[in-house]
Amino acid sequence: MSTVTAMAAEDAAREDARRFQASLEILAEMSREFAQSRDLDTALLKAVGHITDFVDAEGGALFLLDDAAEKLTCHACVGATEITGLVIGADQGIVGRCVQNDLGEIVRDVSKDPNFFGGVDEKTGYTTKSILCAPLTVKDARIGAIELINKRGGDGLFNPDDLHFLEALAASAALAILNTRQADALLEQERIKRELELAREIQSSLLPGEVDADRICGSNTPAREVSGDFYDFFRLSDGRICFNLGDVSGKGMNAALLMAKTASLFRCLGKSVLSPGRLLALINREVCETAHRGMFVTMAGGVYDPRRGVVTLANAGHEPPLLMTADGEFQAFDAGGPPLGILPDPPTPDGYPEQEIKLDGGSFWVFTDGVTEGYTESGDELEVAGVRRILTETHGRPLAERIAAVVGAVTAGDGGLRDDLTLLGIQDDGERDGAAAAENREVAEERLMRLRLPARPGRLKVVRDSLRAALGHAGCGSDVALDVVLAVDEACQNVIRHAYAGREDGEMEIDLLRRGDEVIVRLMDFAPPVDEAAIKPRDLEDIKPGGLGTHFIREVMDDVRFLTPPAGVGNLLQLRKSMTGQAPDDRGA
Repeated sequence: MSTVTAMAAEDAAREDARRFQASLEILAEMSREFAQSRDLDTALLKAVGHITDFVDAEGGALFLLDDAAEKLTCHACVGATEITGLVIGADQGIVGRCVQNDLGEIVRDVSKDPNFFGGVDEKTGYTTKSILCAPLTVKDARIGAIELINKRGGDGLFNPDDLHFLEALAASAALAILNTRQADALLEQERIKRELELAREIQSSLLPGEVDADRICGSNTPAREVSGDFYDFFRLSDGRICFNLGDVSGKGMNAALLMAKTASLFRCLGKSVLSPGRLLALINREVCETAHRGMFVTMAGGVYDPRRGVVTLANAGHEPPLLMTADGEFQAFDAGGPPLGILPDPPTPDGYPEQEIKLDGGSFWVFTDGVTEGYTESGDELEVAGVRRILTETHGRPLAERIAAVVGAVTAGDGGLRDDLTLLGIQDDGERDGAAAAENREVAEERLMRLRLPARPGRLKVVRDSLRAALGHAGCGSDVALDVVLAVDEACQNVIRHAYAGREDGEMEIDLLRRGDEVIVRLMDFAPPVDEAAIKPRDLEDIKPGGLGTHFIREVMDDVRFLTPPAGVGNLLQLRKSMTGQAPDDRGA
């Protein structure tokens, strides 16, 4: 070998060593940048810059394949043209062919290649002569490709050494991209997990604390991280307990958000709107205005009066609640209207229909379909029959134990939960004080009408019309009916003007009863207690405003007196009138 030949060989070896050393340095630099950067596009741009400079190309671009493997998008670009964001078909152009074949290649003259995509040259005026392309692949996973254009200097053509170098860098870049994506995915999963944990904590905070565990109790078991079911109960100022249980259609975060909104509306409005039917109507209006994608809510809501042992229930498309009597018999109560969020107008002008359910020492149960459709250990659905069986077997045990027994029957299976499990129970102790027992007997035997409505002047026509109809149906003469209607109308006006002092959020409850040959009206409000001495009728000769309405009521009715209201809250006025028109001798003072 001649000296010249030997020197040339040494120079080539030194150049190869230099390029190899430089390539290692670039690989190390790219690895550091991918590891340190939390912005993948920024790291890709730096990597393309390093590669383009090292190969001495006029420009370079990195394309990534979308998840569907249908599109290639330029995520990083350096050099003569700017094509970042360019989207082409996964099999379009030379870069698409490179990805599809998973093979690097040199195209020395793009004008002779039928796959060359000349759209960029047409838009930019730049002339592409030669292309070097290498795929980004990790094992069998195709990620994209790196494309370099127009070698600087010399004949402007790339050589096989350039291709080998680009393929090596592309393999390293592909692994770095894959690792970065996986790290980002793990971080995103952790973020979502933390958010779901927070959402679950917020949902749990919406569930009620113990009001009276021996009297009312509930349970919610989510099938996923967050629940679309909810329940709530809270004590009202008059001693009654307002409760609800609902199920939002669908799963996931959307259902959880609608659940939180509906539950919050019920708790907020339920403290002032004391009629379950009107309350559901108000919530329905709001859900109809804001729910989307066909979402709706089934809900059973009501008020339990421990003094009387009565549940007043309204049901918006929910599973029929169950009454288990003290004797172990069951009765179901079907929905009186559609779920919330479907039709903006309620089933009746006064809202959703209400049902009065006497517990008489029995228990009342509301649950979601996740309970009845849940799989038991045998692989069968629990169904309503299974709920009844468990409640029968646990009869006499504390509410919490009975609820745990039902929930445990569903969660015992190995297949996990099909749906959220939510269950609420009310246990009536059957004990009544003398006044309440007497009232229950009267109401159960002779009730003709019950109204609960806002204490507003515009609702008095409803009161008058309802009284006339009920009294006429009971066989009252027209003169007696007129006296009762006028007296109740005057008493209601006193409640509106004086008890509530014109407040818009007041409510009043009117019971019309029949006992023997007399009718009884009980008018109850929930305002601060009145001073009976301050509303005594004044002498008719004392001509000044006020007091005449009270005098009129006492003149046309046989007996007028205040009774002790439930839990000592509000005012309860009782009016009595003989249906024959002959007043008894014990007219109240």
